[in-house]
Amino acid sequence: MDNNLEKNLKKIITEQPSKYQDLDKMSVRKIIEGINKEDSYVHKAVRKALPQIERLIEEILARMKQGGRVFYLGAGTSGRLGVLDASELPPTFGVPGNMVTGLIAGGDKALRNAVEGAEDDPDRAWEELKTFDVNELDTIIGIAASGSTPYVVGGLKSARSRGLLTGCITCNPGSPVAKAAEIPVEAVVGPEFLTGSTRMKAGTAQKMILNSITTSLMIKLGKVNGNRMVNMQLTNNKLVRRGTIMIMEELPLDATEARDLLLKYGSVRIAIESWRKENS
Repeated sequence: MDNNLEKNLKKIITEQPSKYQDLDKMSVRKIIEGINKEDSYVHKAVRKALPQIERLIEEILARMKQGGRVFYLGAGTSGRLGVLDASELPPTFGVPGNMVTGLIAGGDKALRNAVEGAEDDPDRAWEELKTFDVNELDTIIGIAASGSTPYVVGGLKSARSRGLLTGCITCNPGSPVAKAAEIPVEAVVGPEFLTGSTRMKAGTAQKMILNSITTSLMIKLGKVNGNRMVNMQLTNNKLVRRGTIMIMEELPLDATEARDLLLKYGSVRIAIESWRKENS
């Protein structure tokens, strides 16, 4: 092995050997106890990164208030987590589907199947971003557990050189991804229970950080009333029931009246505002 390559690999914390030996000889109980113990370190790592997360959110918020958008770049598990987070925002908060967009190396096919070599092209991400007519109000967030994915690093470098805000979510300090981003978020969770399997602790940390970023943004953009998702889309019976309860908690209506009002307006927020206007 090339000496420089070997040296660099040893620096990547998420690629270091597991602290647990002979996993294949463990009982199921010992396996899940080990996984659970390692998972307990994740929230501590994320907590240490809160100042970085806060700064990134504040910078994104200022741009989104002027019409800016967010784009995630990732490969493998990291890319799938970005697509997942972006896809959940319209039904949860009633926002346009293009407000937050997840791009994964290899395209939609890579959501279910690995696409060979897709993450190794440093120019591909920027080519994809250009199709969205990105501008200086937009933010590009690279997601890479190892912090070295060429697709992500290249996309961040290209975006930053053109004046876009860039951030990243990684689990290795001082990585190429962190150096490429203006605001790096580094949650150092340590070696995985299963050596190199970053779908585990690293993936959990990334999901927690994504939850914090977009939930905070939606709250500060006025998509939440108190602690309620009043802008959610009524895409199934469960959400209709949830919306009905929200209206009953705000207005002097029984279940049937609240449900009818909700279905009439299609939105908890609009239903409540319309009723109050009509009955003021």
